Amino acid sequence: MKTKAYKSIAQKGLTIAASVFLLAINNVKAQNGIKVKTKVLTEAVSKMTMYEVKDDQLSSFQKTLKDYVQQSIASKDNIMAEAFYEQEKPNVLWLIERWSDKKQFDEFSKSKLPKSLLKPSKIYYLKDLEPLTKEQWRKTAKTEDNQLVIMLFVDAKKGTEQNFKDTYHIAMPQFRSEPGVVTYQLSEIDGDETQFVTYEKFRSNDAFQYHLNFPPIKPVIEYLETSIKKPPFQNGLHNLIEFAPLTRE
Repeated sequence: MKTKAYKSIAQKGLTIAASVFLLAINNVKAQNGIKVKTKVLTEAVSKMTMYEVKDDQLSSFQKTLKDYVQQSIASKDNIMAEAFYEQEKPNVLWLIERWSDKKQFDEFSKSKLPKSLLKPSKIYYLKDLEPLTKEQWRKTAKTEDNQLVIMLFVDAKKGTEQNFKDTYHIAMPQFRSEPGVVTYQLSEIDGDETQFVTYEKFRSNDAFQYHLNFPPIKPVIEYLETSIKKPPFQNGLHNLIEFAPLTRE
């Protein structure tokens, strides 16, 4: 463990030293009238939007979201875009999206989303923990699968949130390696470090039941039974039905 820690510190030191060195070179070039091209780092964005829709608007609203999702995933700056309705509350719709460039996302959403959708019921900006790649997000269930998608909101007791993240840090690689798991992501809700949401996509209900009995989940369940403000499975569980899916395998 000590060796790894020393290596990590050394690598960080080299990175900082390299940055300082490049900055010094750029300063010298600038002073001598040489133009310097600076690469601007883009800010990624992860966003969930919930809409509560009236019965007479539901069909057209779903079509609008479906069209938006299809246009989004065709954009080079999009990482993922999916749309759902809740199994128990079909009038509640969710748009979940991730983009590599916030500026491009802002411009895209303003031009592609109708004005009627610009005032949603609720927006969540997220900080993804153990983030997935674009290729991992675009992974799909198979055609013959009976896909199950679960979103779980967790409201942690203050002071225990790091324990929650540490517990998931250990378990996450094992969860993602389960044969029935398509996608598994834990995110912190921006603006409140005690609030989290998990996004879990399984190939079937059998795969989900396997997950619930998978030994690495035990520490997570123990945390959810002891260190949260409200029981998440009674208050924060959402079963989602996707209506704008990617082409399946």
